[in-house]
Amino acid sequence: MVKGHASTIAGRARLARRAFRALHARRARQSTPQVLRSSRGFTLLEMLIVLFLLAGISVIVIPRIVIGEDLSSTGRKFIGVLRTLQGLAATSQKPVKLYLDLDQGIYWAMVVEGKEEKLPLDASWTTPRSLPESIRFSEVSTRQTKRLSGRVDFSFYPNGRIDPVTIHFTDGSNNLLALAVDSFTGAIRTSDERIEPPRYQTIPDRVKTLLQATVQGDAGSPLGLKF
Repeated sequence: MVKGHASTIAGRARLARRAFRALHARRARQSTPQVLRSSRGFTLLEMLIVLFLLAGISVIVIPRIVIGEDLSSTGRKFIGVLRTLQGLAATSQKPVKLYLDLDQGIYWAMVVEGKEEKLPLDASWTTPRSLPESIRFSEVSTRQTKRLSGRVDFSFYPNGRIDPVTIHFTDGSNNLLALAVDSFTGAIRTSDERIEPPRYQTIPDRVKTLLQATVQGDAGSPLGLKF
């Protein structure tokens, strides 16, 4: 009697365990699609956030790349122009002048032939070139002359020499780029700070007269100088 009662209890326990496992499995099956759906929804939200951020970045960056040009790219292009005209003067064995219009932000080149000036054969110079809209010439110094407006010109010579010139560019945010050309070496120095043009010492007229008289009067002394 006791044995039969024990077997009945054991059977009921097994049935209870089976029912519990079945209920747990059913609940797991019911909750799994919800978790997946929640996971999918969260991933979609992340994608929307990323797309929104990319769209915002593109609004900022793309106009900068397509429409505008910064000072550094303008400086690189202008250095390329200087090197091109230096090479043109050397190959043609004719001086070349570069004109800058500080008010309109344009520049153009002319080849000097005797007393005349002609456009270079390169078709890209048939019309003046312009600086980007947001960039302008703020100051140009040639030798002892400093200009903030108007027109300035400087020359390239067949022997490779360039007239000394210091050019300052600024953009809409008042950022600065300076280019300085060394007359004798042709080296071009750039800086994001102002470059003061070199000071050239001029020989007074009375000293020039004395030097000329000394050279003509004593050609036999060393170097034509008197002691």
